[in-house]
Order: sequence, then C-alpha cells, then structure tokens
Amino acid sequence: MYGLILAGGSGSRLWPLSRELCPKQLLALDGNDSLLQSTFKRLANIVPEKNIICVTNIKHANDVKFQISKLSKNLKLICEPVAKNTAPAIAVTLEYLKQKNEDDKLVLIAPSDLLIGDFDAYQKAIKDAEKLAKEGYIVTFGIKPSYPETAYGYVKVGEKRKTGYIVDKFVEKPDSQLAKSYIEDSSYYWNGGMFLAKVSVLLDELKSYCSDIYDNIKGFDFSQENKNVVSIPYSVFENIPEISIDYAVMEKSDKLAMVQLDCDWRDLGSWQSLYDVKEKDKKGNVIEGNVVADCVEDSLIYSSKKLVAASDIKDLIVVETEDAVMVCKKDQSQEVKKIYDKLKENNSNARIVHKTVFRPWGYYTCLAEGIGYLTKIISVSPKQKLSIQSHNHRSEHWVVLEGKALVVLEDEEHYLNPGQSIDIPVQAKHSLQNPYDEEVRIIEVQKGDYISEDDIIRYEDAYGRV
Repeated sequence: MYGLILAGGSGSRLWPLSRELCPKQLLALDGNDSLLQSTFKRLANIVPEKNIICVTNIKHANDVKFQISKLSKNLKLICEPVAKNTAPAIAVTLEYLKQKNEDDKLVLIAPSDLLIGDFDAYQKAIKDAEKLAKEGYIVTFGIKPSYPETAYGYVKVGEKRKTGYIVDKFVEKPDSQLAKSYIEDSSYYWNGGMFLAKVSVLLDELKSYCSDIYDNIKGFDFSQENKNVVSIPYSVFENIPEISIDYAVMEKSDKLAMVQLDCDWRDLGSWQSLYDVKEKDKKGNVIEGNVVADCVEDSLIYSSKKLVAASDIKDLIVVETEDAVMVCKKDQSQEVKKIYDKLKENNSNARIVHKTVFRPWGYYTCLAEGIGYLTKIISVSPKQKLSIQSHNHRSEHWVVLEGKALVVLEDEEHYLNPGQSIDIPVQAKHSLQNPYDEEVRIIEVQKGDYISEDDIIRYEDAYGRV
C-alpha cells in the first residue's frame, strides 16, 4: 500500500493564524507536532515510510521537507506549480505511481489537517476498507454526524457488506436545510476526507469523469525525479481545472463504498472545530495567551502578544496576531474564508505571511515595506546559519544590532560586530551565520523591483531545503 498526504491547502478558514505561506498543516495546533507531522507519523504506522508521498504547493515545499526531515529521510515529495485543489494533486500522484508500474497497488489518500484520537479504531477501519478496495471499489470513510455541518461532504449508504457499505449517493457540502435533513436520516454520514482504492481504479474514474485533468497529466515524464522530489512544470497544470476530487469523481462514480470510522475524527478546518478539540475551563472557554476575561462563556480567545480584554461575551471567536484581530460568532466561523477572500481581492499582505516568521535557524520580523523595499529584523539562534543563497531581483543591506555575525559573501568570510554593516549585491551568493553561543540580531533592508520570499535560490542548506 502507498500513502498520499495532501498538504497543499491554504487554511483560509483559520485566518489570521493560518496564512498563505504558513498554512494550517504546518502549524502545531494540538500538541508539539504540526498537523503534517502527525499525519506522516500516523501513515508510517500503516505503510512503509518509503511508500509515503506528499503533495504540496511549490511555495510550501521547503517547509514541508524540513518538517518531515525531522521524522524520516524517506520522504517523496511532489510539488505543484499552482494550487488547483485536490483532484489534480491526486491525479499527478496516481500517474507517478503508474509510471513506476505500481498501478495495481492500493493508495490511501489522507488530508494533512485531520486529527485522529483512536489510532486502533482508525487502523481497523483501514483494514476493513482494504478488502473492499481490492474488489475494485473506491472506499471513503464515514463519520456519524453530530450536527448539520455545511462544510463537509455527506455519504448516503445503501447495501451492507461484511466490512462496510455500498454508497448510494455522495453529496459535497450541502446547504443548511439539506444538512439538517441528512442528520435526521441514519443512512447519511459525514465524508471523512480520506479514500482508499487501487491506483488503476482511481485513474480510470478520472479518465471517465474528468478527462481535462487526466489528459494533461498522462504525458508528463516523472523519470526526471531529483532526490525524491518531483516538480511539476506550470505547462502541465496550466489548462487543468481547479476542482476537488469530491466534485470531479466522487459525486459521479458508481464504484464507491464506505467504511464507518469510529476514531474520534476531527477536521481542523475552522475555529469552531479547533474550539471543539481544545480543553475548556469551567465556563466552556478556550483561552490562550495574554488574555483577561470577565463574564465570558463558551468562547475561544487567542492572543499572540497583545493584551486582549473581553467582558460579557458568549459564543465568540476572538483571535489576535501581530498584524490582525479577527472576531466572529463561533457557529459562523466557516465564514472567515470570506474575509480571507476579501483580503485576497485587496491584495493584502495580511493573508500571505505573518509579521514574525519562524525558521529552523531562528526568526524574522517585518518592520516596514513599500514599493521596492522591505525592512526586517533577523534573529539567528546560536550555532545556526541561513542557507547559501542568492537573489535575482533584490540587493540587501545588513546592520548588526546585537551579537556577532559571520557573513559569507562570494566565498569570503566577514566577521561583523554591533554597528557594522555589509552590502549584498543582486545575484551574489551569501549566507548569514552565527557560530557563537549568543543570539545575533541584524536589520536587513531589501531593495529591488521584486520583493518576495520566492526570490531565493539556495545552493547549500543545513536543513535539507535545497
């Protein structure tokens, strides 16, 4: 069996904690591990590590590689040039396996934003699903619904089989009235977002129901794989529709089966779902960070830095980050995506990245930006270093504030003390390093016609991001 982790989502419903360049799957929302790392660990107990494939957007590839490198050296990574939802992501992985003559194997498709409480029950459900998948079914995993959720797909089951059911109907994200009627009908389940099937069966169904995807990916040569990383060129994705696997195949296929999943399944897709899984105080509140609350009930209040004071409120979500405050009704937290979409329309940087961004070597904080410039404070932890890199569109000017810095510029070493500075020209290979026992902090001023984190060409990196 193969395991496929879908890790390309934006996490827009968990804004402002989740951002385009730091989506929810990379965040540790329920423990020390990120959701991505938890998913990898879970799959590694079911399939060999070398059989786990992760699909992500090219802009998240370095972070995904770094997080998984802490767990395994066997990660296979497929990088999409643009996000086109789950159907294209699944399709390129299926074609990759087909070209490796693995099309008769089973593949377990798992989103990277799920929490599974009872692993034994999860594992049993997969074993039950295996039997149906080997018969040629696409097996989904159903959860008994506890309330009329409109953000989930629903599965209506029919004929009972020894280990599951044949699916009568698959409905993706109904309106509230339909969702309420499904709750009253015991034959309806939430779709758990995971699928198990033969590679060949899934490819045949894509060919039948979404030929626009199938025809574009079938000709791509995956033999150019480099260090277990495949980067899909934009030309392959250019004409592919943006569509989920649920709409593309599952609503249309007559080869669906379902196994009931009783493992404390949670989809961390909204602030409401995060509230549901967090430990609460006597008044039903989830309170984290610098918060003062009086007469507050059944609410989630999160502060990253600033003091958040709340009085006489109930059933609200309040989230503070360095550059944003978001407030909504708890039962309407799915609508946060509309805020995210408005920020996208307005080209707001607040949807893309946090003011402070943590990296394996330390962190940086954006201080000011405008047309053609960006100013940061960069903090490098003791004995850590940034990659050897260059930029095609910007120059940089560094001034040391605290500690001592080693700057490698075009193979020459420069040792800088507080108050000293250095210029990094466009396209020059360089690295900021801290071989000392104390943190070093610098101010970085970027200037150029294009200021973006994707203008980084890495040559060497201590954290496996090349």
